[in-house]
Amino acid sequence: MNAPRELADLPYAELLQPHRGGLAAGRRYDTVRLDDLTLQDERAEDTLFLECAITQCAITGGSLRAARFNEVWIQGTRLVGTDCAQTNWLDSTADSCVLAGAEAHGAQLRRVTFRQCKFDSVNLRAATLREVRFEDCVLRDVDLGGARLTDVSFPGTALERLRLARATLKRVDLTGAGRLDLADGYDALRGALINSAQLVEMAPALAGALGIEVAGG
Repeated sequence: MNAPRELADLPYAELLQPHRGGLAAGRRYDTVRLDDLTLQDERAEDTLFLECAITQCAITGGSLRAARFNEVWIQGTRLVGTDCAQTNWLDSTADSCVLAGAEAHGAQLRRVTFRQCKFDSVNLRAATLREVRFEDCVLRDVDLGGARLTDVSFPGTALERLRLARATLKRVDLTGAGRLDLADGYDALRGALINSAQLVEMAPALAGALGIEVAGG
């Protein structure tokens, strides 16, 4: 995935038009830019964002449930306590963003890159992630219980108290993670690739999850 790094890298950058005001449910936003907006308790369920840019915005509360983000670039934006359940993300990039207390269970993400983002207490239970890259991010208390991850990687990313209970992993590369700390779901690591140092560090927890008793000495 060749994710854009600057607004100017977007193939639709010159077509973007500024968006003023709030958001509305069921609307279609096509080649618009939301810049430096403070949006609180907005109701924008079942909304389509197509070839849009969202930059330096603060989104607090409200609902984006079942919204679709197709070829969207998000930079420097905060989502706090926002309902993002059952959202659909395709060919999109989030750069230097913060998601805190967001509900994103059942979300569908495909060919999405998160770069230098912070996830804090984000609910991604039963989500589907395919060809997703977390680059130099922090995932703290993120719940991926029951999620399906395929072709997902975490280069330079710190995973702190990550929940993986009943998750299904396929070709998930954890070798580049800066930290790998699981709160549960060690048995879900089938289908994941880890390095030898990570294996040594997790050995006691893995043994416990498998019911193996390790004698001292």
